Amino acid sequence: MTARALPWTDDPFAEAVRTGRGPLWLRRPDGRRTPLDIERWSAPACGADHDLLLRCTRLPAPVLDLGCGPGRLVAALLELGIPALGVDITAAAVASTRRLGGLALRRSVFDRLPAEGRWGGVLLADGNLGIGGDPGAILRRCAELLVTGGTLLVEVEPQEIEERTTVRVEGPDGRLGPAFPWARLGADATARHAGRAGLVETERWSSHGRHFLRLRAS
Repeated sequence: MTARALPWTDDPFAEAVRTGRGPLWLRRPDGRRTPLDIERWSAPACGADHDLLLRCTRLPAPVLDLGCGPGRLVAALLELGIPALGVDITAAAVASTRRLGGLALRRSVFDRLPAEGRWGGVLLADGNLGIGGDPGAILRRCAELLVTGGTLLVEVEPQEIEERTTVRVEGPDGRLGPAFPWARLGADATARHAGRAGLVETERWSSHGRHFLRLRAS
């Protein structure tokens, strides 16, 4: 059976967020697939999340989680007493975040957002550096959202890579969501794009097999 593309309202990602279960992949035009860790995203914060959250306790509040997904990081930040807001384009993700007691908006990260230029911290975790398929654009957007001296915490690929492509979300039954642009960057490529966006690297670290950069808005 030929896989069929579905609109966002009936997207495999939205269904996985509602159930908290996969498997789920990003499928490239050549058929290669990258697994999406929907079970981890739907579970409470764990592993490398705690290193990320610890750094958030040292940031000036509030913190904005771009592409918040089911909301585990927003919920964990609020449990730590850190004001936080999640942003996601998927209605199921926003609903999940709110069920966890978090605040979330259904909006593109490139839409107008509350308190632009006044966020103490911004998170781009779980591959969300790839949003829009243009790393320079998403990093410039983060710089716009941050207060001067604010911090972007961004998750990067474990290997040195700079890839831009078009992908679709594929569910366990082969159903495909709509095509959208995506990107994957390692630490060095991210730091280069960040510098052009006015963000200065202050730290890079690894934890539980995941890799991150801390960038300061100048």
